[in-house]
Amino acid sequence: MKRAPFLALVLLLLLAGCTSGGTCDDGRITLRFQSLAWQEESVQANKELVREWNATHPDVRVEYVQGTWDSVHDQLLTAFEGGEAPDIIHDASDDLADFAYGGYLADLTDLLPARLKSDIPRRSWETTTFGKGVYGVPFLQEPRVLIANATWLKESGVRIPTPERPWTWTEFRRITERLSGRGKYGVAWPLKEPVSATLNLSLSAGGRLFHRGPDGKVAVRFETADQVVPRTVHDQVGNDRSASPTTLGSSGSDTLPGFFGGRYAMVPLGFSYRQQIVQQAPKGFDWQVLPAPAGAGGLTQGVSPQTLSVAEDCPHKKEAAAFIDFLLRPRNMVRLALGDWMLPTGTQALNDPALRTTEHGWSTGTALAAHLRPAPAQTVRGYPEWKDKVATPALQEYYSGAIGLGELRERLEEDGNLVLARYQR
Repeated sequence: MKRAPFLALVLLLLLAGCTSGGTCDDGRITLRFQSLAWQEESVQANKELVREWNATHPDVRVEYVQGTWDSVHDQLLTAFEGGEAPDIIHDASDDLADFAYGGYLADLTDLLPARLKSDIPRRSWETTTFGKGVYGVPFLQEPRVLIANATWLKESGVRIPTPERPWTWTEFRRITERLSGRGKYGVAWPLKEPVSATLNLSLSAGGRLFHRGPDGKVAVRFETADQVVPRTVHDQVGNDRSASPTTLGSSGSDTLPGFFGGRYAMVPLGFSYRQQIVQQAPKGFDWQVLPAPAGAGGLTQGVSPQTLSVAEDCPHKKEAAAFIDFLLRPRNMVRLALGDWMLPTGTQALNDPALRTTEHGWSTGTALAAHLRPAPAQTVRGYPEWKDKVATPALQEYYSGAIGLGELRERLEEDGNLVLARYQR
């Protein structure tokens, strides 16, 4: 962190008789908004909206604070416990449970306007509802899609899936095998972070994994439907040789050079990766967006929308909620979605023509929006620890062939339930 700008800001606040997150001597309120926007277009859109708010709300100034997705949970926990949390917090819904139950986030139920409540579908609000309270506003979401080499698929003669007629998981496996050979692969799975991809896609096969009992406690059960997606990946890598084994420890960005170079026909990625593809693809490279495979659950996918919350310690919750309402007006939500190459949760914003064009696959993404559901881990306390200490290493070992399906199940269930039990006493 550069100290000079920070010290200058502190001096400016002191000279103005203000405290960040508090009230100035002249009665003006200052709120800190920590944004996790990272793509250039997204950062620009967020900063522009902050400037527009400040220009029209002289009594409530918002200070933009640039955050990062790296270790955001630990960073926020430290800030909460130290009494230094930002007033308005950008995060993801699957990171909110511990903060909500821990008393660090404000209940927004009575602070949000009716317009915002009605514009965002109930299924999205479920991602930020814990107990009887609402602890965040879900505003951006992205399905997982298949980014495909359009030329390769066309020349192969395979059926091109659409949201109306997607591939099944069985068909997907058969097609990737058909597309493979001579050092090339039908698919490259970037599974450096395997848990959310596996769990969210498993909803399409009818998987649940987390089961809540009558006593409210959650137990992990790795049942037949939960095994469809991990078995598909495992068999593509180990049996069919239709998935590259070298990308299993890679991020999505790491797979793009090989994709552009003709080594992989398809890469399953989050919808927002289209921005990187537009920027990095060689001239003349023809690509297209396809829906992820469907199973017993159809095109259903789990998502953890990006969220905006208010810290419980914020002394000006009403004003913070008003800024969130401004930020998420339909026109502004479209700007944020375009900046992040994601989908808005708001119904009015989602119908904007700019998000319905076939260019860059926008229309495929918006067709999938109605099938997005809360990620399986949304309300599970202890999920971050379960993910990091149990699920991530177990899935990585299974996908690489180091352990079998039986041991994977044992670790997810037995080791996983021991972790979750500590949060449910």
